[in-house]
Amino acid sequence: MTAKTGHLGPSEATAGLTGRHEEGGVRGFGDLEAAVMDRLWSRDDPATVREVLDDLRRVRELAYTTVMTVMDNLHRKGWLSRQLDGRAYRYRPESTRPEYCARLMRQALDGSGDNARTLLRFVEQMSPADAEALLRALQEHPGDRM
Repeated sequence: MTAKTGHLGPSEATAGLTGRHEEGGVRGFGDLEAAVMDRLWSRDDPATVREVLDDLRRVRELAYTTVMTVMDNLHRKGWLSRQLDGRAYRYRPESTRPEYCARLMRQALDGSGDNARTLLRFVEQMSPADAEALLRALQEHPGDRM
């Protein structure tokens, strides 16, 4: 986390959002898609391509057209909504970061071939704090699983 902004650094923020596995596996965002989504998830309001580009340029050099293409592709894939504001679009995520991560976890579980075993391995790798948080969530929302 950066001291200046209080936001996660580029590699911290996109860790776990990217990655591809062979046939039928989980499909995460590409590196630049993940960086764009991170910037949009960390904002309270929709952003233009220019605003996202200016933020991304703090850590890497990119062309305006590159970021515009990535954001347009994310819009066409259904990850971003956009609204015309003057001559530029303002983009906002269609889902939250936790919703996206949950979707990746669901895809991984569906592709595992053995849900019970996969869940057991997942829980075994959790920190005690994460395991406690999972237990609390299951106790607080018992009907949500049915």
